[in-house]
Parts: sequence; C-alpha cells; structure tokens
Amino acid sequence: MNKEAFADLFKQIVGEMSVRVNEPMKNHTSFKVGGYADILVMPGSIEKIAEVLKICSEKEIPYFIMGNGSNLVVRDKGIRGVVIKLFDNLSSFEVKDEMIEADAGILLSKISNVALRHSLAGLEFASGIPGTLGGAVAMNAGAYGGEMKEVVVKSFCMDQTGKMIVIEGDEHRFGYRTSRIQKEGLLVLKSVMQLRKGDPNQIKALMDDLNRRRKEKQPLHLPSAGSVFKRPEGYFAGKLIEDCGLRGFSIGDAEVSDMHCGFIVNKGNASAQDIINLVHHIQSEVNSKYGVTLQTEVRIVGEE
Repeated sequence: MNKEAFADLFKQIVGEMSVRVNEPMKNHTSFKVGGYADILVMPGSIEKIAEVLKICSEKEIPYFIMGNGSNLVVRDKGIRGVVIKLFDNLSSFEVKDEMIEADAGILLSKISNVALRHSLAGLEFASGIPGTLGGAVAMNAGAYGGEMKEVVVKSFCMDQTGKMIVIEGDEHRFGYRTSRIQKEGLLVLKSVMQLRKGDPNQIKALMDDLNRRRKEKQPLHLPSAGSVFKRPEGYFAGKLIEDCGLRGFSIGDAEVSDMHCGFIVNKGNASAQDIINLVHHIQSEVNSKYGVTLQTEVRIVGEE
C-alpha cells in the first residue's frame, strides 16, 4: 500500500490537517497503548465519511472506525490500512422538545449535560461513561442500571459501501452490550434519543451522585478502558477476579486495579501485549476456579 499516495487522496476530501500518516495510536486511546496506524483520517461531515469509505471500498483498503478510543486496545504492531476517527470532528446536536438528535462523535458526558441544561431526564446514567455516542449505541453501553436502549429511538447508519440505513425502535435489536449495528458492522452517524421532562435539580443531583460513586470506586486517575469484561450471567466479573486473588496482580505495567478488579490499568509503560496477556491470564484463572468464561467488553484490534 502506497501510504503517501492514498493519504493525498484523503487530503483532497477532508483537508490536509485531518489526515496523518504513521500515526501512533497510543495518542488516540484511553489505555495509552498501541502501535502506528498507516493512515488516520478524521472526516468532518457525513458526506466526507461516505467519500472516504467509497475510496476504501474501490481501492480495497482495509479500514477501522473508532470514536475517542475509550474502549480500545490497539496491538503493538498497530493497524494496517485506514483508521477513520469520529470524535470532535463529528459532534453537533439539536434539541427538539423532549428529543435530542446528535452526531456519533459527541461524548456521552457532553450530551448528558445538554440534557441537563434542557431539563431532560433519562441520560443521567451516561454522564460518566467516557465514550462517544456512536460507540455507546453500537454496544448498548450502560451503567448504574441504565442502558442506551432505554433512550435511543432512531439511528442513522452507513454500511461498508457508504449506503445510508435508518434504524428505528426495535430494529436496533439491542442486547447486553450488543446491537444489530455491532453485529452487522454498521457505522452510526447520528442517533435520536427520546427523553422526558424532569426537575433539573433532581437530574443534576443524580448525575453528581453517580459521578461521585465512580470517583470513589474506579481508578479514574490511571489510563484504562473502563470495565474490561462483560458481566457473566449470575455473577459480577470484578468479584470473580477478586476471589481468584488477582487484585493488584500485574504483568509488566498492566495491573488489575486495586480499586476495582473489573478494571485493568496502565501504571505507566504497559504495552498492549502486557494488557492482552493479563486479560488472558484473568480469563484462564476465572475459568479454572469457577468454570465461568469471561468475555471482553473492550475491543482488541490491530495486527497480530
């Protein structure tokens, strides 16, 4: 792949400042690990995303789409092909009565505060989730008893050829940390959330309480990707990990958090392989002791 030639093609679409060659992915993930992406492209509109995807399809260039990298482990060898990043470059929103329509790149924390300013309840649970709306909808993100499926009523998506698809209501097929969007490899461009009128003081009080609980129980001071594992039916992943005696266990600078055993943290110089090895070790120990298979909630991507 002629990286420079393809980068020039993308620059004609999204502008020179929105294309980077040999970009270290550790600068784009909350874990602060990961090798180089051949090309990183940051489109600023739906139309530009479609054009970038069209080139990737026509030229048979592999691509990967990401939000703000809060749920990713990028392997040390990096990502071949094109990484399309949707974050601040695609983060507008519009409030209509009790609905909010927002672009996929907007942070959940930001859209939760938008809801608060308009006295709209229903997104309090999402105020401390670090990801973007698109990723949250695709994986049906949730916390403290709330999930995206409770508020999302419509999503505007794009398939791998650049074709637009509108998904409404039950067509999302939301499940625990999954959706039709995730299963079919669709790209969320924007979603519509149905909220309800509420007392702004009560909304803020609940958001403050949830964020206080996060700060007390989660290692927010160290690089991580939040909860590493999905909750196995009938169990809590963190409790299983703790009961295996793995609190504080580390491989390299990747460590099972002392504050919350469901989190792996980067103590400073962890490699992606350290994190992956620790994930596998945890899975092996839990399976050996309790016969439970822990599935990852974080995505592990890149060249093996």
